[in-house]
Amino acid sequence: MCRSIKTLRPPMTPELHDEDIRAAALQYVRKVSGFRAPAAHNREVFDQAVEAVAEATRRLLDGIEVRGGGGRAS
Repeated sequence: MCRSIKTLRPPMTPELHDEDIRAAALQYVRKVSGFRAPAAHNREVFDQAVEAVAEATRRLLDGIEVRGGGGRAS
């Protein structure tokens, strides 16, 4: 679906930053909404969606257990 979103969990991405998570969330919301940049009247809901997806991504990555990797993914 979103070919430009890279895998964020270790060991694929050994160093993960908030910017990486937000960039992936932004790409996802852009793809789903069909807007690269929303009109002013859609900006708030667009930004809220990006933040919600970023938070869900953080929770996912914090909860993933990587076998043989010595613990959690984060």
